[in-house]
Amino acid sequence: MTNFNYGRVTAWLLAAWFTIAFTAAALGWIEGVPNQPPLPFLISVIVPFAIFSIWVAVSKDFRAFLLGLNPRILTLVQSWRLGGFVFVVLARYHILPNLFALSAGYGDIFIGATAAFAALRLIKSRRLFILWQILGMTDLINAVFLGATASLFNPHGILTTPMTVLPMSLIPTFAVPLFFLLHIICIAQARQWTKDPQPSLDTRLHPFAA
Repeated sequence: MTNFNYGRVTAWLLAAWFTIAFTAAALGWIEGVPNQPPLPFLISVIVPFAIFSIWVAVSKDFRAFLLGLNPRILTLVQSWRLGGFVFVVLARYHILPNLFALSAGYGDIFIGATAAFAALRLIKSRRLFILWQILGMTDLINAVFLGATASLFNPHGILTTPMTVLPMSLIPTFAVPLFFLLHIICIAQARQWTKDPQPSLDTRLHPFAA
């Protein structure tokens, strides 16, 4: 299968993933039991990562396709995480617990605000580029952990129930796993560099190009 075909298949899979995440939330399938670990929430995060890991493990061509994507574009996608300010606003109005919302919100804002700098400047240093990617992954892991355990830390406090309702539900079921996978791809790419690179946007300008 050519890189072009891998790109189209990946695009269709992303569209299907988004559709499933939207439909599951609309039908109430990801709602958890109050004061219990949100298992549907955790499953929605783990399953995409598991599928991705298996595909990478069994397909050498798919690994080559991923390593050929433009790391600058993949990193610039993280700019969307500036939307983390929504968490801060919801915490301010007591819709989400502070423990979860403020940590996840400010973490996302930082990553989103520095994504362009990482893509255009830090990418010139392999170590700094990888460090930034690890920081982004750490923020996502922290958000998932606090989102899953906030009710355990404070059983009588504000719940993370709004995260299971559209449109907020698309963050844990689609955006978070996708951003995490992009970090992994960028780190894998950087590990292949023989020296500090300066990737050109003239080549592989679009991740799904031929």
